[in-house]
Order: sequence, then C-alpha cells, then structure tokens
Amino acid sequence: MEEPAVIIPVVLCGGSGTRLWPLSREGYPKQFLNLLGNRSLLQDTLLRIREIHGVGTPLLVTSHAHRFMVAEQAREIGSSDAAFILEPHARNTAPAAAAAALYALAAGQDPLMLVLPSDHLIRDASAFADIVKQGMAAAQTGALVTFGIAPTAPATGYGYIKAGASCTQWSFDVACFEEKPSQVRASEFLAEGGYFWNSGIFLFRASAFLAELESFSPEILRAVQESVNLGQKDLDFFRLDEAAFARCPSNSIDYAVMEHTSRAQMVPFATEWSDVGAWDAVWELGAKQEGGNVTVGDVLTHNAKDCLVHASHRLVAVAGVEDVMVIETPDAVLVVHKDQCQDVKVLVDMVRKQGRSEAADHRKVYRPWGSYDAVDEGQRYQVKRITVKPGAKLSMQMHYHRAEHWIVVKGTARVTCGNDTFLLSENQSSYIPLGTVHRLENPGSVPLELIEVQSGSYLGEDDIVRLDDSYGRVSSNVVTQ
Repeated sequence: MEEPAVIIPVVLCGGSGTRLWPLSREGYPKQFLNLLGNRSLLQDTLLRIREIHGVGTPLLVTSHAHRFMVAEQAREIGSSDAAFILEPHARNTAPAAAAAALYALAAGQDPLMLVLPSDHLIRDASAFADIVKQGMAAAQTGALVTFGIAPTAPATGYGYIKAGASCTQWSFDVACFEEKPSQVRASEFLAEGGYFWNSGIFLFRASAFLAELESFSPEILRAVQESVNLGQKDLDFFRLDEAAFARCPSNSIDYAVMEHTSRAQMVPFATEWSDVGAWDAVWELGAKQEGGNVTVGDVLTHNAKDCLVHASHRLVAVAGVEDVMVIETPDAVLVVHKDQCQDVKVLVDMVRKQGRSEAADHRKVYRPWGSYDAVDEGQRYQVKRITVKPGAKLSMQMHYHRAEHWIVVKGTARVTCGNDTFLLSENQSSYIPLGTVHRLENPGSVPLELIEVQSGSYLGEDDIVRLDDSYGRVSSNVVTQ
C-alpha cells in the first residue's frame, strides 16, 4: 500500500493585528495573545495541525523581532522540534511560502505544504483535519488547493471565492476570486450561492507552487532563491539573506499565483472559522454573560448590553452603555462602538504618526531571557521590573550613560559586576556603576524577579554595548537589552 504523502505545515507568523490594538502591538501581535482561552492563537494553530494524519514537523516563518516569542510559545506546548525561517523584511505571503518550499526542497523533500496563518480560530480540530485530508487528493495531482469557508453572513471584511465545476469528490475549480465586497454585493453573493469566504489557507506540493510562481511572478522566485541560497543558520533559526530578500516584491499568494493559475482548486469548509480580525469578532466569539456582555479580567457592568470589556491591569467598570468595546492595558485604553471596530487601525496610524511608543510596544516588553515592565520614569531615572526565566541570562554588557541598581524580590540572581561574580537572594541588592561590564543570570528553578533602577544622562535602550550573548544577538550597540 502506498504511504500517505507527508504534509509539512507552514505556519505564517507575520502581521501586526492593528485592529486589535491596544492589546495587539507591532512588537506583540495578535497571534501571541490569549484572546479566547488559556492559549494563544499561534499555540492553538500548532495543536490543531497535530490532528492531521501524516503531518510532519511544522515550519514557522516569522520575523527577526518575533523569533524568540514564536520559539518559546512553540516550546510551551511541546513543539520543540519546530523549524524556523526568519524573514528580514515583511513581504506578504507569496515570498514566505516560496522560502518554505525552497527550504523543504533543499532538505531533499518535495512535500505537500499546508500553508496557513497563525492567528485564525478553528475550534473543531477534527473537522479541520478531515478537510485537509479531502484537499490532499487534489494537491497530490499537482493542484494548488485553497479552502473556502461556507459563509454565514454577507461579511464585507473577507475576500470571496466562487466555485466552478466539480473536480474531485470534494474539490471544485476556482471560477474567480472576488475582492472584499460592499454590503450589497456580499448579500448578492449569498443569494446567488456558490461563493465562499477566502480563508487564506492553502495546500500544494512545494514544486508545484514554485513552478506556478516562476510562471506568474518570476521576480519573487528569483529574489527568494537568492535569499535562501545566501541564508545562514542562526541557533535554531534559518535566517534569509537580508539584501536579497529586500529586493523581493511584496505580494500575496492569491495575487501572485492563485488568480492566474489554471491549477487552482477549492475545497469547501463548513465549520466555525474566524480570522479574529477586530474587536467585534472577539465579542462574537466570546462567552456571553448577562446582557450579552463578554468580560475579561477585573470588570463590573451595570445596565450594559452586548459589550466587550477587557481589563488587563486594573478594575474597569461600565454602566448604561450598549454595543461598546472597552479594552484596557497599562499604557492605553480603547473605547469604540462595535460598528466602528474596523477603524481602530486609523487610531493606530494616528498614534504612530505622533511618534508614540504605544503603537509598537507594550509597557511590558518580552525578551528571549524573560521580560521587563517599565514601571516608572522621570528626568534622569527609570524603574523596571525584570523577570528572568530559570536558567536564562542577559548578555554580558556595559552602558556609557547610565548606572543601575538591582534589588531582588523573588528567586536568586547570579550577578557579574566587573571582575566579581556573586549570588543575591530576596531583599538583597547590587549597584552597577556606569561603564562597568556586567551580567544578570537566573541559576535557579523558579523565575527571578527584581527591580532595576536606572539613573543617568541618557536611558535609551540603544545605550548597550553587548560583549557576549547566549542568543546570538549582535555584539554591538543595539536597541534591545
């Protein structure tokens, strides 16, 4: 009996999720958030693909900035064997899929590639596995398969696929792709029938996709080939060559290939699906309480109806409101009517144009060794709460413009300060003079927490000279700690 084809899941971990601001930021986009449970959307995606028969090791395509968060979230759910491709620039889905296909072929494989976003919600993992199995019959013959979601409403936030003639027991030719329609046009699609939401999920053989990419977008293929050929291994990551990838046009799989190829087929998918694209979608998917409200965190409601109230840091109370989304974080609060959720991106653009940090980063910033929370700051001083994971350590570094004072509040710290190395326990502290080479480590089995007080003439994150680093980061003045 012929062995089933190996499927390599290619999980695309790019995107900034601006419509879910202020919880989603450029530095911590929505795929890393626990929006609808105890796991992130990325983690749910990785767990869901395990249900597919014949699935291989997942290949995650992400950015340099997010590489350690992706790896950590994969490790937390037991996907430590995952492989990672780092994109030096955001170039949309077609270059990402091409890099994954070339990476697989270079390893001596020509697998079926299941290309899917990391930030979609599909609660029925078994149904998803079944639909992928249905698409395999077409993909094994060289078809480029996309999955269409049976529409439940005349949604205007999705592109549509019109089904053509039947090809296999489960698949159809793609008659055409439609852009995001008006409300009237979307209603016409549903009335006519045969139209499906475009999920952005694909299944095809690596060589088949590259052949079509060469036919319709050869400039993408050439740039990605060069970036793969010149790419380098970096710890657990494969880093695409930056200069070559910078020359690659930005385009989606749909625009670059699917709308032109004669090999496109669609498999309908009739289970719950959402791209969780805005706060009204989070409300729709959330567990409703009295009055149709969805609440997260420390929340009080009175005479409120059909609201989403998400409290991250403090008590949030709402009264006498309807269809309002309230999202609280330590450094920003969003209040938006449910009908205006798509316009949150306009607010994010305003924040970005003002040069404010709230567009890119949370007050709590994640690093490969743990995280820090900027608790307070003023002229010539800054206070951070630092958490270091067990066994992790910061880089060996020094600063030209600031001194630091560390106070341990939980766990044990190993401190290198100049020529001395010593341990600090709870309630003990150490002073790091300006210009002194130093390092902080957690030798224990529990997280290390400490308060860092910085003082000096300049407190920017780029005042770091890195002398040694366990995570392969650049050993010079950089913008990360």
